[in-house]
Amino acid sequence: MSRLPPESPTVSRRLDGTEGWQSGLGWDGEMERLIRGHDWSGSPLGLRERWSTALEQAVRLILPARAQIVLFWGPDFCALYNDAYRPTIGDKHPRAFGRPAREGWAELWDDLHPLLAHVRDTGETLYAKDRRFYIERHGFGEDVFFDISYSAVTDDDGSVGGVLCLVNETTERIRAEIAMKDSAERLRLATQSAAIGTWDYDPLDGTLLWDDQCRRLFGLAPEAPVTFEGSFKAGLHPDDLAPTLAAVEAAMDPAGSGRFAVEYRTVGLSDGVERWVAATGKALFAGGRAVRFIGTARDISRDKAAEAALSASSRALREETHALEILNVTAMQVAAELDLDRLVSTVVAADAALTGAEFGSFLHNPGDGLAHGCGGAGVSDFPSPLGPALLAATFQGRGPLRCEDLTLDPRVADGDPAARGGGDAVRSYLAVPVISRSGEVMGGLFFGHSLPGIFTERAERLTRGLAAQAAIGIDNARLFQAQQRLNRSLEEQVAARTLERDRIWTLSRDPFVVVDGDGRWVSASPAWTDLLGWSLEELTGRGPSWMEHPDDIGRAEAEIARLAAGDTLTRVETRFRDRQGRYRWFSWSAAPQGDLIYCVARDVTLEREAAEALRQAEETLRHAQKMETVGQLTGGIAHDFNNLLQIVTGNLEIIARNLPEEPARLRRSLDNAMTGARRAATLTQRLLAFARQQPLAPKKVDANRLVAGMSELLHRTLGETIEIETVQASGLWPVEADPNQLENAILNLAINARDAMPEGGKLTIETSNAMIDGAYAGRHPEVPQGQYVVVCVSDTGSGMDEATLNRAFEPFFTTKEVGRGTGLGLSMVYGFVKQSGGHVKIYSEPGHGSTVKIYLPRFVGPGTAEEDEPAGIPAPEASRDETILVCEDDAGVRSYSLEVLRELGYRVLEAEDGAAALRLLDRTGRIDLLFTDVVLPGGMTGADLAERARKMRPGLKVLFTTGYARNAIVHHGRLDPGVELITKPFGYADLAARVRDLLDGLAGAAPAREE
Repeated sequence: MSRLPPESPTVSRRLDGTEGWQSGLGWDGEMERLIRGHDWSGSPLGLRERWSTALEQAVRLILPARAQIVLFWGPDFCALYNDAYRPTIGDKHPRAFGRPAREGWAELWDDLHPLLAHVRDTGETLYAKDRRFYIERHGFGEDVFFDISYSAVTDDDGSVGGVLCLVNETTERIRAEIAMKDSAERLRLATQSAAIGTWDYDPLDGTLLWDDQCRRLFGLAPEAPVTFEGSFKAGLHPDDLAPTLAAVEAAMDPAGSGRFAVEYRTVGLSDGVERWVAATGKALFAGGRAVRFIGTARDISRDKAAEAALSASSRALREETHALEILNVTAMQVAAELDLDRLVSTVVAADAALTGAEFGSFLHNPGDGLAHGCGGAGVSDFPSPLGPALLAATFQGRGPLRCEDLTLDPRVADGDPAARGGGDAVRSYLAVPVISRSGEVMGGLFFGHSLPGIFTERAERLTRGLAAQAAIGIDNARLFQAQQRLNRSLEEQVAARTLERDRIWTLSRDPFVVVDGDGRWVSASPAWTDLLGWSLEELTGRGPSWMEHPDDIGRAEAEIARLAAGDTLTRVETRFRDRQGRYRWFSWSAAPQGDLIYCVARDVTLEREAAEALRQAEETLRHAQKMETVGQLTGGIAHDFNNLLQIVTGNLEIIARNLPEEPARLRRSLDNAMTGARRAATLTQRLLAFARQQPLAPKKVDANRLVAGMSELLHRTLGETIEIETVQASGLWPVEADPNQLENAILNLAINARDAMPEGGKLTIETSNAMIDGAYAGRHPEVPQGQYVVVCVSDTGSGMDEATLNRAFEPFFTTKEVGRGTGLGLSMVYGFVKQSGGHVKIYSEPGHGSTVKIYLPRFVGPGTAEEDEPAGIPAPEASRDETILVCEDDAGVRSYSLEVLRELGYRVLEAEDGAAALRLLDRTGRIDLLFTDVVLPGGMTGADLAERARKMRPGLKVLFTTGYARNAIVHHGRLDPGVELITKPFGYADLAARVRDLLDGLAGAAPAREE
């Protein structure tokens, strides 16, 4: 069993993955079932059986399509849509189906109506990308975006009957692009407000990208070019150059962690200002090497200045402490230093003199011991100023603190007459906390003196310096803590924005890629692997030409050059090959940033396939409408021409029967005239065949037997220079077709093949069984799905180019010279096959011959194959007194019919229209047969006349005649059941045989009416 060409898949599936089949309109989906079960009485479209042919064809077109299609038909733009479109309108389905669009799309009618009206009024096609609409489809209103294509569909009368809308929703992509732009802007504002710069370095070619903040850190003008050598290395302080470059190399070492954290100085390339910079970054690796190095840079000049000030204060403090040591033996002040554990680490000699303790006993003893000693032995009336409260306050960072107390001179207590105070003494104390750069309390410094003794100038200056130092320490600590909190906040913001960007990069269904100026992919998002199957390691580090379609490589290089020149691109489409060898279409948007190009793509493979399917379907629809229009024209011409030919051939036949044998010259002239008339009749029959308006009498036919029976005719017609081969399939199904017309179709194809092989060649006629599946039928709505018998006619002739193929079936189109053909051979084949419910396909290439495949429906059911009719049987005459009523409006045809029937021996009555025929039937006695034209004047067809006549005379036999059957007795290319027909122009013997056969079949019928 042969099958259709490989252009059609063997399995047809719906969008939801389930199998579908043709039924009714052509596709058994939900919308097909909804159409069949819908109550159309309340719709402006009216009842289904009254729909125009154009509307039926348009619905057949959209139902099986995978593209999202909605058809707005009629003055009210009633909506009909397919299964693919249904999810697009959400809860509007099914209430919007079959109803005016202003009801289902009320919220956007002011936006939608002008579009539909423009297409209907002008016939123009409207197309837009990412068109915004406001729609309420899920219980709430939202802004959505669509790629739209609105085109006009003509009705049977040639006017615009509706608007065919192909849509593709792009809302998700548009929202993702907006979100990504917002995220990038928020990240830019965050880094800008935090004075954090970003940098991106490509180790493969040395390109470096800096934002404006990075340029400011290096004192570089905004418009100045940025390079690794001329900007980064040249802008580093000479003392920091070597260690910074070493850190960069270490970060890009594949064996390391890839992380980078360095503080360095810049020299200000344009402004000469020295700045301190803290830089952090990370290297990205692919294929065992670093392919990208990105990070941030922050100005820490103020922090470094604070550190320098603190360092200078510390040096001053150390100098003052050294001075304190000098005072140790000369001054009468108390001085001590405690650490956080309140251990005494330093005292002066005066402490021992004032407290009575040994000098060494103070070292490394708890601070409260010093306090106890300073409180004085045996004195408990006054609390010690160096007691727990003062220590706690100092170690909490409070200070400097000053206090005084009254204490007993220890020498007085010991009875020493040399005591200076000679009794009580007043002591004054100063406590200062020691605070680090980070804001931590490291310990405390304590000073005191005894009154009436007086501070020396040196001691007072020292005290004042320590107090100032403590204040600086507190200010620096608070500044550092605030800076740390700000840094942490900014780092968290940057991390959050980076995480958000990385999440979009990783999760987006649309793939992203960063490309350098040479077209190499620096980095790519995981969506590429999902779509193409290539790993990220295979994709990055090189250009994409290895997987680009050959036809797209040159264009892609040109677009890269445009981007490198600073242009931006939108919706540029190219193809990439996936791991399975298939090509997928991608639509690109790209923009340059420095020396890199940032690109986002969208997989539009399904959209292009849907658009191509729609284009083919629209082309098929336009072709069908064109053929239908031409068919109606040729059919009308053929009808009138057949009436004329009936008069010509009939009268020539009468002359031939009555002409004596002697006048040979007149006999030759008569034969020539009859030959011309018959050729005209054949031409007219071909016109009707193309118009699919010839009355067919299909029956069960054995195609193998029919082809074999044509062998002698084909050899005689084609001549000896053409080799004929027939290949007949075993087990061939019977076909349902009109055998005479099928024979004519094969003969026409054979003659066309002969003309394509003027020097001789080979003609092959092959038969086989075939199956047209749902997928192929979906792309060709005029072809029903099912089982077919194929008759294939192939030649080795000159073949046809694409332009000729596109017009091959048009009537009167021929590539032959004048006088060698009418251009109706293939047109007749096309019309006959389509009228028989079949399919025809041509395959041809210049210089390689042509192949025409005819697909005819398989015969299903009981029946016997046709038998050959015996030739040479004389015309049968009337066997008894039989009456025939002839109803024919053309006087010449009626006159010929009356003369033939009277010559055969019948009693004949005549009527020129249906009304006259009914009057004769009403008042005349026996009438055995009504012989009537199908097309009659006065509004009554031959079919109407036959129906009323049978009601008046049950059992009356009817024989129809016509030159153009229209739809009165022929539907879908076949005679209605029980209808007998003889087509014009008919001959004497044809009419005699048909009348006799019909009358002889009256046995057992009801008796005719007697007068």
